[in-house]
Amino acid sequence: MTAVGEIDHHTGGLLREALDAPYAPRARIVVDLGGVTFIDSTALNIFIAAHRDLDDAGGRLRLAAASDSVMRTLAIVGVDTLIDCRATLAHALGD
Repeated sequence: MTAVGEIDHHTGGLLREALDAPYAPRARIVVDLGGVTFIDSTALNIFIAAHRDLDDAGGRLRLAAASDSVMRTLAIVGVDTLIDCRATLAHALGD
């Protein structure tokens, strides 16, 4: 899945809908954040909820290619320690 632009309380619904889809057991979802310029607590909460849902189903969520500013937001609140964040999409798609 690829996200672009800002993910905040105005636009987060689209991301939530995409990540709320029913998952096959052990689903592996990668969100390409390379085109994302800003995230707020809405995005963080969506990612955390999706991570928990996927983890409960034996799957996983990975975030890929976040810009420095987006990665800084993920790191400030510790989401990068909860959800696997990879520097590039290629690395996130591996294994």
